[in-house]
Amino acid sequence: MTPTWYREPSETPVFILTITAVLVLVGLTAGLTVCIVPIIVLIILVMSYGSTQAHHQELMKSATPVSPTLTPELYALVKQCERELQPGDMEVYVTNSREMNAYTFGLSTPKVVVLYSALFDVMDADELKFIVGHEFGHAALGHTWLNTLLGGMAGVPMPIGAAVLLTLAFRWWNRICEYSADRAGLLACGSLNSATRALVKLVSGPIHSEEQYDRIMAAIDAEDDNIMNVLAQSFATHPMIIDRIEHLRSFAAEKRIR
Repeated sequence: MTPTWYREPSETPVFILTITAVLVLVGLTAGLTVCIVPIIVLIILVMSYGSTQAHHQELMKSATPVSPTLTPELYALVKQCERELQPGDMEVYVTNSREMNAYTFGLSTPKVVVLYSALFDVMDADELKFIVGHEFGHAALGHTWLNTLLGGMAGVPMPIGAAVLLTLAFRWWNRICEYSADRAGLLACGSLNSATRALVKLVSGPIHSEEQYDRIMAAIDAEDDNIMNVLAQSFATHPMIIDRIEHLRSFAAEKRIR
């Protein structure tokens, strides 16, 4: 299975539009400096590579690698996700944190996924598969290095108006990447209910009853009723949780995943 089939259809055209906007605005606003833009981007990429390598080395000292000897159950879960999504060469680490989060980084192989330990206090096995699958999706779809590329290009100095436009375009693409990665997470866990509950728990923390879950879902469902939330999302790297849930529901219905 190749990751292209579960990529959100609008991701590629928005990426092309963003790259085009970056090049056009840089060309129009940078003047004579446009000739050094490739050099600036190359420098940013080299610096980013060095930063990710240093971060990897630090993880190896302070975090727990997921392995068959140290974390056998989690290792088996990770391998199930790898077989389902085929993200390429991956390393997974667990770091101690009270924050509910996970992230992926890497410009070269292996890509690295970092899971925060707080996840294991609130997520069941299928919900963890969604989290791991989501991060594997980012790696499989090339989001890790493309984020560095776009971020580097959008970071070229330019007038404030052009910078705002580029930020909006860059964040737009980021949000669509989250929809694609959510699809990967859904395929990894195989359950729309587990995927939805994982997203809800990321913002709510532990859920102790169905009544509590229903109350939280009602609050999440009302997010996009507030125009300020909708406007704020334009500058965010992640969509509102309700939008992510609705996109997952559409994808699940299309692929007949319950």
